[in-house]
Amino acid sequence: MTENEAVERDVMEYDVVIVGAGPAGLSAAIRLKQQNEDLAVCVVEKGSEVGAHILSGAIFEPRALNELIPDWKDKGAPLNTAVSRDDIYFMTGESGAFKMPGLFVPKTMHNHGNYIISLGKLCRWLGEQAEALGVEIYPGFPAQDAIIEDGIVRGIVTGDMGLDKEGKHKEGMYTPGMELRGKYTLFAEGCRGHIGKKLIRQYELDNDADPQHFGIGIKELWEIPAEKHQPGLVVHSAGWPLDLIGTGSLGGSFLYHLEDNKVAVGLIVDLSYTNPYLSPFDEFQRLKHHPVFKQYLEGGKRLSYGARALNKGGLYSIPKMVFPGGALIGCDLGTMNFAKIKGSHTAMKSGMLAADAAATALKAGGQGADVLESYPEAFKASWLYDELYRSRNFGVFLHKFGALIGGALNFIEQNLFGGKLPFTAHDRKRDHETLVPASQAQKIDYPKPDGKLSFDKLSSVFLSSTSHEEDQPSHLQLTDASIPIDKNLPEYAEPAQRYCPAGVYEVVEEKDGGKRFQINAANCVHCKTCDIKDPAQNITWVAPEGGGGPNYSAM
Repeated sequence: MTENEAVERDVMEYDVVIVGAGPAGLSAAIRLKQQNEDLAVCVVEKGSEVGAHILSGAIFEPRALNELIPDWKDKGAPLNTAVSRDDIYFMTGESGAFKMPGLFVPKTMHNHGNYIISLGKLCRWLGEQAEALGVEIYPGFPAQDAIIEDGIVRGIVTGDMGLDKEGKHKEGMYTPGMELRGKYTLFAEGCRGHIGKKLIRQYELDNDADPQHFGIGIKELWEIPAEKHQPGLVVHSAGWPLDLIGTGSLGGSFLYHLEDNKVAVGLIVDLSYTNPYLSPFDEFQRLKHHPVFKQYLEGGKRLSYGARALNKGGLYSIPKMVFPGGALIGCDLGTMNFAKIKGSHTAMKSGMLAADAAATALKAGGQGADVLESYPEAFKASWLYDELYRSRNFGVFLHKFGALIGGALNFIEQNLFGGKLPFTAHDRKRDHETLVPASQAQKIDYPKPDGKLSFDKLSSVFLSSTSHEEDQPSHLQLTDASIPIDKNLPEYAEPAQRYCPAGVYEVVEEKDGGKRFQINAANCVHCKTCDIKDPAQNITWVAPEGGGGPNYSAM
């Protein structure tokens, strides 16, 4: 962690520093000011603006928002399209599917009372509510590391600006990052937060937890012909192309009808898959040719593209929440309810609970040396815990028994036992440990994109509006530069060139017949899949220079 450095840094002092302007971080900021308007609260955000790095399906459950801002409708929250119908399919092949009767759908998949939204737009609105209360929000300022003194988190250091690829100061351009010190620091970086990852390791927060499990979600926003548009329609599917192609893969797809002839379409692939030849991006491209999806997309126009990892381990993969001077909230903690495929309302609630604990401690004169034990206590007594408890077996059943048997078990637990079967299942294997050697795997021949429904990676990245300063240290760091070619290539056919949805990693043939591992860091959409799935755990994702990455307008 950060030690005393030779660089002189500006220092700003706050009561609470929050890392990340997503649903959890902004909800925590708002709640803090609601509890005490005199608190000094700061939110730092690595994206170029609030919402720039936010990507989700998204079906939004308003439960936490109802608690945080009861008059959100009067204040213009962008919840414009209520869910009108749920269609759920099991895909039996590239053209076959059957629609599941509602009687056999787990209750967690029913969306009556929910809204189809752009989570990025909602976060921008939440940012406006926070700023109206006096919260200071600084977009384009990535938190680079935690300040830890005598074992206590005292805030964060933002990233230096104006470094070249070798880490040297660019003449006339270098600006050192600032120290943002807080009595308490809440980490809301999203899934696989790079500081949260360090804190979990340093404070051994996950010693008593199951391994966290992840998926990669790939999404496109389309404008479709008006006659095909059905506002409020939710389409979910399981099965093909994932678990019927011999890849040991699970996941599901979605298509949501928003307002203004827009639909969001996407695929979630569990990162526990076994075949190193699998490409989540290419699975998504061929999914769109299935008649269930093609009937809506054909004749439409693709507007935007993005990808991100998501937590799906559930309740027993949640690490200890607190440490001296701070706490983890939202997807940094792992609060997504995978059974519902929803994490926004749970992230918001966790931020609110942590804010309540921090506000109470500050009122009692707390200076951050203590641990916010009232946060996990309040979590255990909340509807958030109850919801996650009822869904605790959902992902494990699918991992252990597959889509059909696991789905049947989930139906039994959710619909017949209210999520409370008298036992708990566990899954101890980590996602990076699941690949089989390439010699034992089936190669996958993906069809070429047609430019109408399916596309290549580079044209997709273009639609994400991803931008990075080219001359800066790579934010994708290799612990050992020899591993990709010397180990991963012969053993696993170097899976990074396929699991990355942005064309960041390539194995390049040299003129002398040798091979070179190339990292195109400028393409990175910050999904964190490489940090999670690399079988050697050799790739570490860190925050690039401020404002770098995707610029999602309505994802």
